[in-house]
Amino acid sequence: MDEGVFQAYENEIQALEEEICLLTEKYEDMQQESTFLSDEEILKAIKSLQGETQGETKGHESPSDLKAQLESLETDLSFLMEFTGFHFTSHSKKTVEKTQNRTVQKHRLSGKCHSIPFQVEFQLLETQNDEKVSAVVSDLSIIMESREDSNVSKFVSRTEECGDLLTFFRSLSTYAEWYEHRRHTFLHFK
Repeated sequence: MDEGVFQAYENEIQALEEEICLLTEKYEDMQQESTFLSDEEILKAIKSLQGETQGETKGHESPSDLKAQLESLETDLSFLMEFTGFHFTSHSKKTVEKTQNRTVQKHRLSGKCHSIPFQVEFQLLETQNDEKVSAVVSDLSIIMESREDSNVSKFVSRTEECGDLLTFFRSLSTYAEWYEHRRHTFLHFK
C-alpha cells in the first residue's frame, strides 16, 4: 500500500476520533443538565409542552400572543434588574467531574451592580443522596475594581474564605446602592 494513502487514512481516523470525543462531551453535558431537574420539574415541563402542542394544534397561540408574552417577560426582567441593581453580562459553566451521585462544576459570572463591576468564580459541588440534593460552594474568587474603601477588600477576602455567595450578593447590592447615593451627593456639592 502506498505511504501517502496510508497517511490519508490515518489522518481521517484521527479526525473522526476527535469528532467522537467532542460529541461525547456534548452528550455528557446535555445528560448532566437533565439530571439537575427534579421529577416535579420534569413533569411540569412535560405538561407545559403538552399544553403548548395542544394549543398550537388548536391555533390558540398566535404570533401576536407570543410577542406579547415576550414583551411581558422582558418587562419583568427589566423590573428585576432595576429593583436589584444587578446586570449580569456573562455566565459560563464547565463540568469538572461527574459521577452518579456527585457533580463538580466551575462557574464564572460577571456583571455590574449599579455602577460597580464584579466577576465571581466558584466551584459548585452537588451531591445527591436518597432524593435529596445538596450544593456546596468552594474555591470562591471575587474580583472587583479596587475602591478607596479598604473595608470592601476586607469584606471580599472574608467572603472568599467563607464561600458565602448569598451574603456577597446581598451586601454588594446594599453597598453599591449607597455608593451611588454618596457619589451623587458629592457631585451635588462640587
